Amino acid sequence: MLSYGLPECLISHLQSAQNAAVRLIYRSRRSDHVTPLLLDLHWCVAQRIQFKLATFVYRCLNGTVPSYLVSELQRVADIGSRQRLRSGSTSALLVPSTHRVTLGDRSITVAAACTWNNLSAHVRSAPSLIMFRHRNCLLEALTDN
Repeated sequence: MLSYGLPECLISHLQSAQNAAVRLIYRSRRSDHVTPLLLDLHWCVAQRIQFKLATFVYRCLNGTVPSYLVSELQRVADIGSRQRLRSGSTSALLVPSTHRVTLGDRSITVAAACTWNNLSAHVRSAPSLIMFRHRNCLLEALTDN
């Protein structure tokens, strides 16, 4: 799972603290699995980052954020030379090429496009923000179990 901009060691520390908090809330033993409890509380750190980023992109593409944010994202279908490609008929976003992999991949345009393109067509085609969030959460719950 990608967590843009955060080192894996920091995410693992945060996840460990949240695991302890979940065990305290649910009064479970240290040997009990916490994944179902984390999913119930929507506390999985890396998945939460992905969910928030995907929701942000959905809002950008549907005009519920300021226009300067929308201008950073470009659909593949809007590029003249790519309209005849198979990807031109989807809602995929153009992933800008980066020269400095570690820094460039953390940019919002690259991270947002990668996250959006990794979603299923069923999730991306949601008619409303509420349905998008529901489908995205449902997909996360199905893939994690």
